[in-house]
Amino acid sequence: MSELQIVTVLLALGAYLVCGVPFGLLIASAMGHVDVRTIGSGNIGTTNVARSVGKGAAALTLLLDLSKGLVWMLVSRAVLAFLVFGGDFASLDHTTVFGTSLTVVFLACICGHVFSPYLRFHGGKGIAVGFGAALGLYWPIGVGLLALFLLLVIPTRFVSLGSVVAAASLPVWCLIFGFPFVSILPVAVAAVVVIWSHRENVRRLARGEERRFSFHKSEKKESR
Repeated sequence: MSELQIVTVLLALGAYLVCGVPFGLLIASAMGHVDVRTIGSGNIGTTNVARSVGKGAAALTLLLDLSKGLVWMLVSRAVLAFLVFGGDFASLDHTTVFGTSLTVVFLACICGHVFSPYLRFHGGKGIAVGFGAALGLYWPIGVGLLALFLLLVIPTRFVSLGSVVAAASLPVWCLIFGFPFVSILPVAVAAVVVIWSHRENVRRLARGEERRFSFHKSEKKESR
């Protein structure tokens, strides 16, 4: 293996471990004294924390889930720059192998959150961490994802709809911004993972049974 491949693998492993930290579960336990996995949808992400605990807990969950993706991607950029590319940040270009390495780390961020090693490979749905990681991958992609998400969620209040469509658009954004073709595969896999994590939401959307977002607290786990 080349130096670039070794460093990329190590950074991806770090991303998996860092982004697997279940902040939603920890915050709901500390602020609401509940196991968020047993309330509402049973998910540990921002939306269910909002419904189950409240706005403050949801905001903190969103901030920390977003930050763990963003911070690890920025750390990865710095490590790659110093160890592989001679410390010349100005020469780093997402249209080269540098961009390909970052997309592998991006995929690991998503997988860490969705398949958390601390929760027996269960976790959240990858939206907040994905947005943060996308900002670290190449910030215009993060902005594009957010714009598309809000365009769908604001009028409909279906968070799952905005999430699935934004995730599906990931490979398209990377193509638009000139990432190497080989780097599209990790991004496409990340998109599939996020969409797969929303499979129940997609079924409910198709049946017209999906809940619109609100801060109403749930008293017990939904049967559906």
